[in-house]
Amino acid sequence: MITAPELEIGVLILGIVILMFEAFAAKMDKHLLAFAGILGLAAVLVASFFVVPSPSSDQATGFWSFYTADSLSIFFKGFALITTILVLIMMIDYAPVLASSVATRNVRSALGEFFALPIFTCAGLMYMASAIDFIFIFVSLELVTISFYVLVSFTRSNPETLEAGVKYLVLSALSTAFLVYGITWIFGATGQTNLERITVVLASSDTDRGAALFGMVLVLVALGFKIAAVPFQIWVPDVYQGAPTPVTAYLSVGSKAAGFIVLLRVLRPFLMFPEMQRLLVLIAILTLIYGNLAALPQGNLKRLLAYSSIAHAGYLLIGVACFDGGAVIFYLVAYLLMTLLSFAVLVIVSQQTGDRISDFDGLGKRSPFLAFAMLIGMVSLAGIPFTAGFLGKFFIFYAAIAQRQLALVVVGVITVACGFYYYLKVIRAMYWQSAATVDKIPVSALSRFAMSALILAIIGLGIYPQPILRALNPPAPVTAAGRSLGHQAAARCLSDFTRQDPIRCEVFLSSDSFNPCVSVDSGVLTHARRLASRQDGTAATAWTKSSKKCETFTNFSVERSAQTMIICR
Repeated sequence: MITAPELEIGVLILGIVILMFEAFAAKMDKHLLAFAGILGLAAVLVASFFVVPSPSSDQATGFWSFYTADSLSIFFKGFALITTILVLIMMIDYAPVLASSVATRNVRSALGEFFALPIFTCAGLMYMASAIDFIFIFVSLELVTISFYVLVSFTRSNPETLEAGVKYLVLSALSTAFLVYGITWIFGATGQTNLERITVVLASSDTDRGAALFGMVLVLVALGFKIAAVPFQIWVPDVYQGAPTPVTAYLSVGSKAAGFIVLLRVLRPFLMFPEMQRLLVLIAILTLIYGNLAALPQGNLKRLLAYSSIAHAGYLLIGVACFDGGAVIFYLVAYLLMTLLSFAVLVIVSQQTGDRISDFDGLGKRSPFLAFAMLIGMVSLAGIPFTAGFLGKFFIFYAAIAQRQLALVVVGVITVACGFYYYLKVIRAMYWQSAATVDKIPVSALSRFAMSALILAIIGLGIYPQPILRALNPPAPVTAAGRSLGHQAAARCLSDFTRQDPIRCEVFLSSDSFNPCVSVDSGVLTHARRLASRQDGTAATAWTKSSKKCETFTNFSVERSAQTMIICR
C-alpha cells in the first residue's frame, strides 16, 4: 500500500536525480530531463490514486501532528502534480528563449536547472496541502517561495525579469515576516501551533481571543500576498509580466491554489469569530472591484492575465467567506484548466510575435488550432455557459445566495460583466483583426496533445461536472472542514452564554458540503450544559430528529429568553 508521505518523497528524489544528471551529464540533451520529469511526475500522479485517505487524529504526536493525509490533501497533491506536468510542457516550448535571455555561457546547464526547480516547487505545494500545523505550513511555504525566487528571475539578462525578481523577493520576505509574527501571537494566546488543538483551545472561555484574532489577521495578510488579494496584490502585475511565461503560469495557478488550501485550513479555528467573516467579505469585494477594473485598459496579455488572476482570487474568496469548500475546490480546478490553456498558447505565440493583445491579430488564420484553444480559455475565464468557468462561478454565487451575502452577489455579477469586455478583446483580435504576417506558427505534438486535453476538460466539466463532485463524495475534503465549521459555529453560539446575552444564533448552510449539524456531538452538548448550568442554573436541552438534511436539531433554552439554535436547512 502507498502512503501519502511517499508521494512527496518520490517527487523530491526525482528532483534530486534530475539535478545530478544536470550536473554530471554535461553532454546530455537537457530536454530529456524535462521529459524525465514529466514521466516521473505522471508516475507519482498515478500512485496518488492508490493512497487511502486517513483523517488526522487530535492525539497524533511527532510528525503526524504536523501532517494529514485526508482526502482534501490527496486531492490537491494531484492538483499540484498536474499543474507541474503542464508547466514542464510549457517550459519545453519556452526553452529557445533561454538562449538569448540567460547571462551564462553554458545555456544547457541553465536549461537543466530550469526543468528541475519546478519539481522541488511541486514538493512544497504537496506538503502545503497536508500541513495542519503552523510550523509545517511555514516550512513548506518557504520551500515553494524560495524556488519561485529563482524561477522568477531566471532570465536575468532581461531588465524586466530582474525587476520582477527583486519585487517578488522583497515583498515575499515582508509577507513571511507577517506570517511568523502572526503565528507568534496565536501561539502566545493559545499555547498551540496545531490547528485542531487551536480550535479546541479557542472554544474555551479562558483564551485571550483578542490576541488570537490579531494573530490571525497577521496570518491573513501573509496569505493575502500568496493569493493576490487586495490590498496585498501590488506585486502581481510587474512580477507576472517580467517573469518567464511558464513561471507566470505556475505562479498564477500553483501558488494561488496552495495559498487557498492553506487559507481554508487556518481559517477553520477562527470561524467562530464574526469579525473574521466580515473581514473576508470586505477583502473579497475589494479584490473583485480592483482586479476587474484594472484589467479593462490593459493591452499586454500577460498583464491582463495578471489582473485577471486578482479578480479570480476575489471569486474564490466569495466561496471562502461563505464557508463553501466544495465551490472553492471546483473553481480552483476550473481555474487551473482555463489559465494554463491560455498561458500555453501565449508561450508559443509570444515567441513569434509578442505578448501584446495586438500581436494576436489574425491568429485565427495563421494558426486555427491555437486560436481555438485561446478562444476556449477566454470564454471559460469570462464564464460563458457550457464551460468549467461558468459552473465555477455558478457554484460560488449559489453559495453566496445561500448565505444571504447579497453584497457579494451584486458585486460579483457586475464584475463578471466587466470580465466579458477584456476577455472578448482577445477574441476580437484573433478573429476580426487582420494579421501583419501570415506565417504559420508550428506547434509540437506534445503541446498540441496537452492543449487538446485541456480543451476537452474545460468543455467536459462545463457540461458534466460530476467527476470533480464525485471526487469529493464522500466529501471528506470538505466533510472535515464542515465538521469543524459546525463545531466552531456551536462554540461561537455557546460562547454567548458566558456573557449572558439574549441572542439567537443561526447558521444556515444549504450546501451539502458543509453540514454543521453532524458535528454537534456529545462533547459539544456537554460543553453546552456546563456553560448553561454555570451561567443560568438551567440546562434544558431537547434533541429532535430533522426531516431534512440535518441528523440532529438542537435548541438550548435558558433564562432571559436567550436562545441558541444551530439549524441546517
